[in-house]
Amino acid sequence: MKIENEIIKIKTKGEFDFNDITDEIKNFVKKSGLKNGIINIQTFHTTAVLILNENEPLLLEDIKERLENFAPKSIKYNHDNFEIRTVNLCADECANGHAHCKAILLSPNIVLNVINNELQLGQWQRVLFVELDRSRDRKIQLQILGE
Repeated sequence: MKIENEIIKIKTKGEFDFNDITDEIKNFVKKSGLKNGIINIQTFHTTAVLILNENEPLLLEDIKERLENFAPKSIKYNHDNFEIRTVNLCADECANGHAHCKAILLSPNIVLNVINNELQLGQWQRVLFVELDRSRDRKIQLQILGE
């Protein structure tokens, strides 16, 4: 069995920045030389997620609206009360309870098949990295396993 790893680095633009990383993943699969196996794509973050869907502008607007309806920024989150919160705080901490709540609906990883050194996707499927918080430097790990 062969295992290869790679990190994709992204500087997001802000909330609801959808980054299509499909081509980077396809290039990694080709470069790996792996004939058959699986690839796991994983974000290292709790306020950014991965989705497998169409990269179609009107659909992305619909997704933004549904996520904002689920966890609007306009309501109070205990996570954002820095007077009582005592754990997992950093120097540039921001009020982002809404982003964490949105993230629970979606996934931090996607696993896809690789057959004949080709990433297996449906006609319209694309791998999208979605920022749910403010602009940040982000990392996505790729790990491919197989033969």
